[in-house]
Amino acid sequence: QVQLVESGGGSVQAGGSLKLSCVASGRTLSTYNMGWFRQAPRKEREFVARISRGGGSTTYTDSVKGRLTVSRDNTKNTLYLQVNSLKPEDTAVYYCAASTDWAVRPDDYAYWGQGTQVTVSS
Repeated sequence: QVQLVESGGGSVQAGGSLKLSCVASGRTLSTYNMGWFRQAPRKEREFVARISRGGGSTTYTDSVKGRLTVSRDNTKNTLYLQVNSLKPEDTAVYYCAASTDWAVRPDDYAYWGQGTQVTVSS
């Protein structure tokens, strides 16, 4: 098993940036494909981005393309999400998750962090 802990969220004004981190413990991060998801109030959890085990492949949901960058440092057991040009509609709890599959559905991810809140004001 792997334990995941996110950090880096906060309150920013529209147009601002944040860098979210997700530190893994237990099994090494390189064992898993990793994903970022977010959940806004009264909405379902949605896929944001994913990155392959070695970092060579990434996928983003259309609404964040060009503004978000997912990366990983397996030597540090850490996953990152750089979020730029933030919009109020980006306000949500952001979660990192680990999967042995190359997946976009939350149900295909077995391990989750506790989430970090991102709040964007206009």
